[in-house]
Amino acid sequence: MFAVIKTGGKQYSVSADDVITVMSLPGEPGEAVAFEEILMLSGEGGATVGAPFVDGARVSGEIVEQKRGPKVIAFKKRRRQNSKRKRGHRQDLTVVRITAVAAP
Repeated sequence: MFAVIKTGGKQYSVSADDVITVMSLPGEPGEAVAFEEILMLSGEGGATVGAPFVDGARVSGEIVEQKRGPKVIAFKKRRRQNSKRKRGHRQDLTVVRITAVAAP
């Protein structure tokens, strides 16, 4: 059984025991987290597509770690103007292990 969940403005296809990296979620490592926005659910009985979400479906997981992504450099240079700007950014991420996918 697998599900398509929506979190952090992105969609992820998950099943039990998957490890995914999502945008930052509140919580400490070891805490449980539940995803309520299930877009699609597929199992032995076929696929169920929500409009927009599947009612009663639930995906639960456990936070493995809080980390930061790789550094992204934004460099802007205006030629012949003696003007340049260098900015760096690291996104906060959460690593989640999916523990269960429950149908309604």
